[in-house]
This record gives sequence, C-alpha cells and structure tokens, in this order.
Amino acid sequence: MGGRVLRSRTPAGVTQEIYALLITYQALRIVISDTTLDRTDIDSDRGSFTVALHAAHDQLIAAAGVIADTVIDLVGAIGRHILDQLLPARRIRTNPRVVKRAISKYVASTAKGRHRGPSHPATIIIEIEAILTAQPPP
Repeated sequence: MGGRVLRSRTPAGVTQEIYALLITYQALRIVISDTTLDRTDIDSDRGSFTVALHAAHDQLIAAAGVIADTVIDLVGAIGRHILDQLLPARRIRTNPRVVKRAISKYVASTAKGRHRGPSHPATIIIEIEAILTAQPPP
C-alpha cells in the first residue's frame, strides 16, 4: 500500500477495507494466472503483480467502460500489460531450501540441518557447437 494507512474509523470499516484489499489481490492474481494459462511457453510466476496493479489502476483512472461508447476489456488490457513486461525466468534451484542457522550462540539442536521440503535434482545442459569455417586450399 506504499505506507498508506486505512481510512476507516470504525472496526467494521477497517474489516471492509481489509476484505476489499484481499479481494483486489485475489482478482489480480487470477488475471495474471488467466493471462499466462494459454501460453505454454510462459510460467505463471513471470507475471508481475506490480505491473498488474498499475495497469488496473490506470484502467480505473481512465474510467474504461463507464462512458457509453467505450469497449469493456479490463482483463485484456491488464493482460497485455503483463505480457509486455514479463519478469525474467527463474534460475534452476540446485540446492534444497534449509532453515538458516540462528545468529545466537545458543542454537537449539532440533533445528540443525532441518529441511523445509524435499530436494529436487536439477539438470543443467550446456551445448557447445563448433563453427566450421572454409579455409582456402593450400
């Protein structure tokens, strides 16, 4: 929210604002998912939430669909912004996630070496192609 505070002055109003924020978050996540669903070459985690949020904000400011002769295509406009500004592909994780060692010198022995989940082997393939150049005959 960029450091903004909730504007409601009553507990019911705060609850309503929080639900509105959660609904907005879920709606934008669904738009990101639907945008990348048909594209098999794009992972859904490459869609930026920030780009989707700014695109939705711009659509609301422009009041698209409010004026009688405008085309209502909010998801399409947000989806185009998402596809235009994809995040880079994630690198392959080669080591499993582990619980980091505590800074304190009194480390509990039960947390030592505990993994958060199973590790998955990663395969990295490097292909080297030789470029043959034509040499003049001797």
